[in-house]
Amino acid sequence: MQWIQVAPAGTIPPRQGRELHIGDLSVAVFNVGDRYLALENRCPHSGDPLAGGMVVDTTVTCELHHWRICLETGLVIKPCVEGTPQVRTFPVEVRDGVVMLGVDAVQTAA
Repeated sequence: MQWIQVAPAGTIPPRQGRELHIGDLSVAVFNVGDRYLALENRCPHSGDPLAGGMVVDTTVTCELHHWRICLETGLVIKPCVEGTPQVRTFPVEVRDGVVMLGVDAVQTAA
């Protein structure tokens, strides 16, 4: 796994997300207050970005159709429909005040 610098921790306000691109992949990094969480920036319902969605606790709600996704697991919480695909998540760490995103070497080469 490779770690990529995302942003200084103070530049992502609590309950907000930021979009970043790794090759063709769009990732949303969220500040949930006591830590940062990241997932693919794509709602499984319509493909719309999640970075601008409303963050409550450890969930984000897609702005377009109000699907709610767990930022920890990537599972869709609402609507709770059997077989709904989940969103890919990524490990996040804060090192010396900088938010770092863990990605596979294949993703960074894209």
